[in-house]
Amino acid sequence: MVYISQTAENAVTHVCCIGAGYVGGPTSAVMALKCSDIEFTVVDTDAKRIAAWNSSSLPVYEPGLDEIVQSVRGANLRFTTDIDAAIRAADIIMIAVNTPLVPPGAADTDDGGCASCGQPTDLSAVEQCVMRIAHAARGPTIVVEKSTVPCKTGDAIASILQRHRHEGAEFAVLSNPEFLSEGTAVHDLLDPDRVIIGGQQGTERAQAALAAVYTHWVAADRIVTMGLWSAELAKLASNAMLAQRISSINAISAICEATGANVTDVARGCATDSRIGDKYLRASVGFGGSCFQKDIASLVWLCHSLGLPEVAEYWHQVLMINEYQKARFAQRIVHVAGGSLAGRRVACLGFAYKAETGDARNTPAAAVCRTLMAHGAQLTIYDPKVPEQSIIDHLGDPCLATEQHTESNVSSSSSVRVCKSAYQAMDGAYAVAILAPWDEFRHIDWKRASSLLDTPQSYVFDGQLVVDDVGELEGLGLQVHVVGQRHVTSE
Repeated sequence: MVYISQTAENAVTHVCCIGAGYVGGPTSAVMALKCSDIEFTVVDTDAKRIAAWNSSSLPVYEPGLDEIVQSVRGANLRFTTDIDAAIRAADIIMIAVNTPLVPPGAADTDDGGCASCGQPTDLSAVEQCVMRIAHAARGPTIVVEKSTVPCKTGDAIASILQRHRHEGAEFAVLSNPEFLSEGTAVHDLLDPDRVIIGGQQGTERAQAALAAVYTHWVAADRIVTMGLWSAELAKLASNAMLAQRISSINAISAICEATGANVTDVARGCATDSRIGDKYLRASVGFGGSCFQKDIASLVWLCHSLGLPEVAEYWHQVLMINEYQKARFAQRIVHVAGGSLAGRRVACLGFAYKAETGDARNTPAAAVCRTLMAHGAQLTIYDPKVPEQSIIDHLGDPCLATEQHTESNVSSSSSVRVCKSAYQAMDGAYAVAILAPWDEFRHIDWKRASSLLDTPQSYVFDGQLVVDDVGELEGLGLQVHVVGQRHVTSE
């Protein structure tokens, strides 16, 4: 690994990003903001998504993103469906399309799609992009992997480009993995911990050209180059290690609940060790999102394909602890209710997989809600950002209702109602389950909430450690169960 020199010449005038999703849109917007001398074009086959990027209602919610897009859109940032024209004009083409896992059982393997074997990554969208680049590009072009891909994908991309390129077209393939965290993506782009650029031997000039784009605003010592395979694997490894920390503290939270220790105190005791630190050491109902589960499953698959079953099992257990944590939290609610929630209403506060995002992909809240529904509960759900339709789609229940389509009271035929506020969700509820760490849940007026909840006995299940004063709630007659803490009945 070597550091990029600040003297690298910048000859880039046009960058094309294929994929107008959570990565491509924000990344291109921030780059356009910081590189006023470079034209950025974001392309996608989805005309509705492109139209949304060109509207006042962006398809991606990230704090600060609206303001950035408005300031550069129409100047040096464009969103269009004219993919081939953007490819032909580009010096650099970033591939930022979705790379989901192959559905279980769909892979052509001998393992039967067993969960512990992980899942391969579906690279069909990447392959389509590469073929389109090969057919449309005419001159020297740098092709950059932004999508999360398995190790050695870059070699396959280079091979396809070489076989199908036009005469006169030349390609250098680089890996430039994104390290964005939803909810802080704009900050992560403006002030990255590092920018990794990977390439095979002979791509040094291409690496320098891409680095020169970043040096418009990123310090040179934060831009590092390495081998192509190392850069691809660094992305998977980073997410795996972050998820590992979450599963580790959640495993400790189970021990705390069994012994009477407090997971917050234990985490603080660990975090004060400078070798450990406090990042990702907050117990919760589990991790979600589009990256951690997918990337670890891909890593497990890679380990098995390399003949490393022990390593595969190690990473598979990170996923298993996450599933255990979600199930354990939901079962705690069911247990307190005596094994059945039939005829009881549970207010679920938060549905996004984390705060400051409207993304509910792989959200732990969905797993908890489905378990509660299976035990007869009627759910009233509130989230500040997740759209109603997204909640309905993730739960997949035929008896769902939203505030737009029902009267003010939950009908007996509806198992779920999506509400417009936390207090509306808590009205008449037997229990409250806090499933996402939105800041507004830290400031709930529990005196007001307790007057809305079902009496004589109501419960609060805090799966995100947002209740600061358990004693206050107990003084209002509420029974409080906090993840990583043993509940002690005050009788």
